[in-house]
Amino acid sequence: MAHEPRIITETGLDARIAAIVEPVIEDLGYKLVRVRVSGQNGMTVQIMAERAQGLMTVHDCELISKAVSPELDVRDPITAAYHLEVSTAGVDRPLVRLSDFERWIGHQTKVEMTITIDGQRRFRGLLLGVRTENGETEFGLRPTEKRSKKSLAAPLKDIWLPLSSLADANLIMTDELVDAARKMALAENPDMELDSNKDQKADLAEGQTIEIDIEND
Repeated sequence: MAHEPRIITETGLDARIAAIVEPVIEDLGYKLVRVRVSGQNGMTVQIMAERAQGLMTVHDCELISKAVSPELDVRDPITAAYHLEVSTAGVDRPLVRLSDFERWIGHQTKVEMTITIDGQRRFRGLLLGVRTENGETEFGLRPTEKRSKKSLAAPLKDIWLPLSSLADANLIMTDELVDAARKMALAENPDMELDSNKDQKADLAEGQTIEIDIEND
């Protein structure tokens, strides 16, 4: 599997943990989405990962958990006891690689920028993909918010934002997104059994998580 760098990366302790676990995860054939350390349950290290193709399962999360735990024990980036959580990206997933912005074209997306553009840092709309303009790689959004009748006279314009100034990006949960994710999962895993009932759609949307507690002496 060819390595594709992430556009959005961690800082501080999160970055140190990511540097340890990402090679391990990639050696198993998966991709790191993000690492996040929080004060939940004392201290929680959340590792979010995905398959290069296809739908992640609980078994995949277990494999990753068993592989990264020894590495974290040896490298010891955290001296206190912590709660390790390995999860899938879910449907309303973060967009962290260039390929994510191409894969999910046409779906509702919300982003936050590191700089102010047209008086704001947060944007949402339909994802238009990526382009290169004057040597700068940009991603596009088509605003879709509801407006008053008075404002309808001025049509909403597509906005193109620099990837280099992206702080955070996530898909927004919609029925269309869940259906699209389901179709992708079936296309990449022909033997998978999924139907359109609400329970299975909910399971697909929420993703999978494995949790373990780690004690440090």
